Amino acid sequence: MLQGKLYGSPQAAVADIQDGSTILVAGFAGYGVAERLLSALLEVGSKDLTLIYRDGPYSEIGSGPLPSIENLVSNGQVSKLISPIPYSPGGGGTIEECWQAGQLEIEIVPQGILVERLRAGGAGIGGVFLPTAVGTRFESGRERRTFPQGEAVLELPLKADYALIKVAVADTLGNSIYDGSSRNWAPVMAMAARITVAEAERIVEPGELDPEAIISPGIFVNRIVAAA
Repeated sequence: MLQGKLYGSPQAAVADIQDGSTILVAGFAGYGVAERLLSALLEVGSKDLTLIYRDGPYSEIGSGPLPSIENLVSNGQVSKLISPIPYSPGGGGTIEECWQAGQLEIEIVPQGILVERLRAGGAGIGGVFLPTAVGTRFESGRERRTFPQGEAVLELPLKADYALIKVAVADTLGNSIYDGSSRNWAPVMAMAARITVAEAERIVEPGELDPEAIISPGIFVNRIVAAA
């Protein structure tokens, strides 16, 4: 570690991720993925991981291959996935193979429910009642209540040990700004993790960011590493 929240390498930033950890992986439609942090996690080799993410692994983005959730599964590091879309339909690859072989547990959580559970975890509240799962298989084992607006099912908060996020700009205090769709999942994941590690395209000194543009305050970002 160089100073404060700034780390000299992605390997140093994730070196203490232990076996059995739960990790939030930000990204939306293949963008806003903390590529260097995922690659470093492969090198660290932590096992029995639970990964929570929004959509398919996207092993290739742009001009070439990038580290992905599928790589971690292939390396035998993952025991469970929680996601609305754990793999791309019609092209599940290693993830689908490991699941069908009984080597990997998969929990499907609809996108809206997943984000609200993460929001509840980050806010420190006991859960939220949502109508989404009423009358579906996702209701199984959950409490149902009737409200003036209709029936709803209790969804419990979801928290994690670590969050790996990508940001456009961060100052050395951790205050962060996102670029485009990177903002879709990273802010709520940053709040729901015990330790949030941000891979930043640019790092600046405190006071250089417009306070009105900051999306994730530094209180939610524990570690920062340069994206390149």
